[in-house]
Amino acid sequence: MNYEQIMQLALERGFYFPSCEIYSDAPAGFWEYGPSGTSLKNKFIELWRRELVRRDKMWEIDGSQIMSQSVFVASGHLASFADPVIVCQKCKSIFRADKLIAEVSSITIPESADLDQFDKTVAEKNIKCPKCKGNFDKAKKFNMMFRVGIGPQDEPAYLRPETCQSIFVDFPRLYKTMRGKLPIGVAQIGKSFRNEISPRQSLLRLREFYQAEIEVFCNPNRLDDMERFSEVENTILRIMVDDIIRPMTCKEAYETKTVPNKLVAYYLGLLAEFYQKTGIDTTKSRFRKLGEKEKAFYASVAFDFEVETTTGWLELVACNYRSDYDLTSHGNVSKEKFEVLDDNVKVLPHVFELSMGIDRSLYTILEHSFREDKENERVVLSLKPYLAPVHVGVLSLVKKDGLAEKTEEIFSKIRTRYDAFLDHSGAIGRRYRRLDEVGAPFAVTVDHQTLQDDTVTVRMRDSMNQERIKASDLDLYIARSVAFP
Repeated sequence: MNYEQIMQLALERGFYFPSCEIYSDAPAGFWEYGPSGTSLKNKFIELWRRELVRRDKMWEIDGSQIMSQSVFVASGHLASFADPVIVCQKCKSIFRADKLIAEVSSITIPESADLDQFDKTVAEKNIKCPKCKGNFDKAKKFNMMFRVGIGPQDEPAYLRPETCQSIFVDFPRLYKTMRGKLPIGVAQIGKSFRNEISPRQSLLRLREFYQAEIEVFCNPNRLDDMERFSEVENTILRIMVDDIIRPMTCKEAYETKTVPNKLVAYYLGLLAEFYQKTGIDTTKSRFRKLGEKEKAFYASVAFDFEVETTTGWLELVACNYRSDYDLTSHGNVSKEKFEVLDDNVKVLPHVFELSMGIDRSLYTILEHSFREDKENERVVLSLKPYLAPVHVGVLSLVKKDGLAEKTEEIFSKIRTRYDAFLDHSGAIGRRYRRLDEVGAPFAVTVDHQTLQDDTVTVRMRDSMNQERIKASDLDLYIARSVAFP
């Protein structure tokens, strides 16, 4: 199994495909979800809401995608949200400096490194333009913000590069109107936009992408006062320490100061439990603590939740302790007061962030669920039943003798409760395999015996086992299997 096989499955089974693909001038880095991908994405988001937002009693908002220039002056994005680029003197091709150096020389330089470091490595390794073998100009910074003009005066604004900024600027109103008490998480699902220099590998590096963002506002003097910590104290975190992944409980991670406090340990525990329920192979996961050169400019402590795929280790969630950077910055620029009362003491909250890439998570779920059953000549997408784009396929053995009508009757009774697929055409084995490839956990077949005793055959995706049940029991049978855990 490899990336190309996942790409082929995605295209052939309606998971995702390039935007504007019928036109030659379609820009790179923009992808669209088909029916299968949209269904999988929506179920993933609902699992996220259930396991994180509702479990922790967070507030969820839905902020604007276009925000004022002042927001990004305060956040630091206009000054600091930039990637290092190098331009070929001969053909004028543009490359991201850190990526090209890594590909050509296997030398890893953090993207936040000084520009001189890129120039020095390019010179020492005699790195030339891959397209024309020309020399490069000095490295420079390229800001990845998408600017938009508002109204006839073309007033400057920007598409948000992350979903969290609306959470920060909305915090004073939210805390007041929702009668907040620290610590409190504020969550948001939505699209963000980054003008990536060289987007590649479909969902893995996009210019328009989905994020699931959680910002936890907390009292910096009470980071170990976590009443709910006992819920996750025995949850295993696979933390990378000295280049070795060391499994430890949340309690052990806190007691050994592998993580700085109980609040961080608690939310890392929630995140680990969530991903266990997505079907990702968590034995191939790790929380990697970032060094000083790797951290985002706003983070004082940072862990990346990464999962191993055929493309390498892939960052799915950035876990950043942002301290009071954001609220202080927005307070200074807007002159708004961000201090709140916590047990009658005025405090400026700190922020701990779980910034999740939805698209990357979905790709990883597909890859970890993909298997080739060569013995039975089939491809199987062994998704968790509650995440499957299609819960059940309802098939007639043949279209004649009243079987098509009976099949449609059974389908009509379940189609509003589950994602069901009706199929009359083709050999039954081929129809089973199409359902296997889209991850449907069950296929229900209506045959001549159904007309006699009102029973149907239920075929299981993973084992291919079959059992006979009453058609009237089908609703409950599916419900037990596809309900969220």
